[in-house]
Amino acid sequence: MIVEQIWTGNAYRNFNYLIACGETGEALAVDPLDYEKCLARASELGWEITQVLNTHEHPDHTGGNAAVIDATGARLLAHANARDSIPGIDRGLQAGDVIRVGRTVELEALDTPGHTMCHICLLSHTDTPAIFSGDTLFNAGAGNCHHGGHPPELYSTFADQLARLSSETLVYPGHDYLANNLAFTLDREPDNQRAATLLEQVKDQDPNDALVSNMALEREINTFMRLDSAGVIERLREHFPDLPAVPDPQTVFLKLRELRNNW
Repeated sequence: MIVEQIWTGNAYRNFNYLIACGETGEALAVDPLDYEKCLARASELGWEITQVLNTHEHPDHTGGNAAVIDATGARLLAHANARDSIPGIDRGLQAGDVIRVGRTVELEALDTPGHTMCHICLLSHTDTPAIFSGDTLFNAGAGNCHHGGHPPELYSTFADQLARLSSETLVYPGHDYLANNLAFTLDREPDNQRAATLLEQVKDQDPNDALVSNMALEREINTFMRLDSAGVIERLREHFPDLPAVPDPQTVFLKLRELRNNW
């Protein structure tokens, strides 16, 4: 599996992806909003885009579909329940479905509601797994639930699916929010030295050559994966004084998401 992370440079700080089979040159384009960059990069590498996958229905993820499909004849894949919000879906995906790219690439569809209720993440079946997490999991952060989402469902996705991923799983999110998310982590957990050191390293990084985290790192720096941290809980109490003495993880997650909405 070959992964090309494409930085759009737009105001939303989107990442697009090409996932290719090294044997056949067939490629899957994930959320190819910047269709010109995606098509140009595929051409430079000699790849043929045969499939487009949308992680979810928001326009900054679907806006390049028509141009890529017109140029390549690719099939469109998305959540099976997104047919009313994403025009032209050729294959509706459900949890556990496998997407094959060429002869060597297998990606498993994960049904990951929360940011929206029709959100797909992709988990690669590779020696070193990778998750293409759209707007569900960001580097050091979690997606918002403003436009068709549901915070308790997002918590369930984190607790029941993402938390079970192996430590070496690489994380490829839909946006570059790393520096801002690390700043939020430090606002919630000022003594998180790993987050402080990483922020110094990446605050001026070139998004064209962005750091690729893994789940081991996320468990150190991502507040939304540190729900049992005494420091996180105590600092939450400053905003939510009626928190129980030992709040359950879902309560901590939802309060953090509430704070992040206005941070």
